[in-house]
Amino acid sequence: MTDTHKASGRIAPAGLMFLAITSLGWGFNWPVTKHLVGVLPPLTLRGSTGMVGAALLALLALVSSQSLAVPREVWPRLVLAGLLNVTAWMVLMGLALLWLPAGEAALIAYTMPVWASLLAWPILGERPTALRVLALVMAFAGLGAIMGANGLSASRDKLPGILMVLGGAFGFALGTVMAKKLPIRLPPLSAAAWQIGVGCVPIVLVGFAVEHSDWTKLDSLDWALMFYSTVIQFCVAYVAWFAALSRLPASVAAIGTMAVPVIGVVASAIALREPLGAGQLAALAFTLAAVALATRG
Repeated sequence: MTDTHKASGRIAPAGLMFLAITSLGWGFNWPVTKHLVGVLPPLTLRGSTGMVGAALLALLALVSSQSLAVPREVWPRLVLAGLLNVTAWMVLMGLALLWLPAGEAALIAYTMPVWASLLAWPILGERPTALRVLALVMAFAGLGAIMGANGLSASRDKLPGILMVLGGAFGFALGTVMAKKLPIRLPPLSAAAWQIGVGCVPIVLVGFAVEHSDWTKLDSLDWALMFYSTVIQFCVAYVAWFAALSRLPASVAAIGTMAVPVIGVVASAIALREPLGAGQLAALAFTLAAVALATRG
């Protein structure tokens, strides 16, 4: 954000444009990934797209004159961030989509700011406010709405997926809070490239070791969606996110990402014909309210 914007308190239009690109890129990736896990095993899919995405981000960093050099003292922090923000997130989310519709997974995943606001208390000494406690209640209400909409038996069938998404969201939240306590002092694109690359190495190794993938079965649509998940989701959306952060207040950018689960739910309902009834709409309202309270509290 420029000094003019800071002084006037105005929101930079370019920042909002980049934020919209980010939300669209990440939001549409939920139904895309849901489709692709039916074509390729989840670990192989997530790991391979992540590694290619990391390489492209590294190339963008070099083109942007951002150094990829990592000081020795930064490596432990980089590995920790990669394991929490990438490995845990991508593995658990990819596996969860075997049990959950993409829209419901997106809703549960975006309770992450709520867990981050609570973890900030023991780790950063930021005591939870009344708004953050209310945000936790709203997040559980959203989860209850999803399970209620599915019915008891369906909820039991989906429980592994729900637990995996919650685990991934909690891990990402922990990684976010730890990044504030132990910041990774690297240029934005370089930091993203290294975190994604480091985090995807164990995913790829385990995926190739335990999964069987038949890449010849991918048709033109599958390859197009692979391109989207790799280039658009990892590169375009990440670059747009950093561009938005440089032009917008952090609180505005955080609240703006609440569009991601909305897009994920609606896109999944249209593209995959997933249910979008009263239960899903109630869960969407509760989740968005929870995130809004967490980011403002």
